[in-house]
Amino acid sequence: MLKNDMDIVNVRLREDDGAVVIVDQTRLPNRLEYLELDQAEQMYQAIKKLQVRGAPAIGIFAAFSMYVLSRSWRDCLRQEFLRHFHETADYLNSSRPTAVNLSWALKRMGRVLEEHPELSPEQLLPLLKREALRIQEEDIAMCRAISEHGCSLLRDGMGVITHCNAGPLATSRYGTAQGPFYLAHERGVDIRVFADETRPLLQGARLTAFELQRAGVDVTLICDNMASLVMKNGWVDMCFVGCDRMAMNGDFANKIGTSGLAILAHHYGVPVYTLMPTSTIDRSCPDGAHIVIEERDPEEIRSLHYCEPMAPAGVKCFNPAFDVTDHSLLAGIITEKGICRPPFTESLAALFAEEEKE
Repeated sequence: MLKNDMDIVNVRLREDDGAVVIVDQTRLPNRLEYLELDQAEQMYQAIKKLQVRGAPAIGIFAAFSMYVLSRSWRDCLRQEFLRHFHETADYLNSSRPTAVNLSWALKRMGRVLEEHPELSPEQLLPLLKREALRIQEEDIAMCRAISEHGCSLLRDGMGVITHCNAGPLATSRYGTAQGPFYLAHERGVDIRVFADETRPLLQGARLTAFELQRAGVDVTLICDNMASLVMKNGWVDMCFVGCDRMAMNGDFANKIGTSGLAILAHHYGVPVYTLMPTSTIDRSCPDGAHIVIEERDPEEIRSLHYCEPMAPAGVKCFNPAFDVTDHSLLAGIITEKGICRPPFTESLAALFAEEEKE
């Protein structure tokens, strides 16, 4: 894990419960800054601007946000409280359309109200806080389990390539796609990680390389267009990537560039695994064609990370935040419950059938 002086809690409640405290991920790796947010507009912008990012972290943040905001409506009549709650949940949910954990967490918080129709707003507050903390605690446990299952595939001397950021900053504690790297390092398993820089927002360079280097993991940063050469050289044995939304056939949305990386890996015979909690699987989504892809500000390509623009002013830009990787490119789906193998329509259905029995 991260060294003690950098063991960052990315999302938490302020001590007085009056605000959500987050690490501003847009300021890393050069500055570690925290934001205290207590207004719906601030929370919306934090998600939109990627000050908080990573599907599980966004879900945790949304849950804490709804609790903090609910405190400001505690003196309302129940019907007015419900109206404020649902309008605000819809507003936050509109900030980013692709990552399913956002809507999943908001629905969980909403169910607290549905399950206790007899309670006043004041009486609901401790239950909302408990549910938000439970979402975070569950994610910590899920990340540990995902990391264990992923680590079981790693051996001494392996090279692994990853894309974007799915470590502690994006989730809780170990992370998902990065979690196995931390466990392997702790257990003395010698692996080499190649981290794509992940254009245009450079999450791999700014966040993944930052986290892994601080933890002492052997990490090499590469530009996205170097992945093919690294694989051709025989330096990569596996590809581990995160997931923001998975369809029930195994198609999945992740940061833009994931699909291209999976296609390259398939060409070079490198097995591809996506790692995520089961909450990221959208049971209402049959396949990747039904996943809505967020498009972002063209300035992220033209000028955001440069001292001056690196493209002609006004040039047209296409800036999708995610792409969809076809299930046929996947060797497996690693969740907290184990590793699902093809055919994914069967293994995912079996996973949820087992969950319902429990």
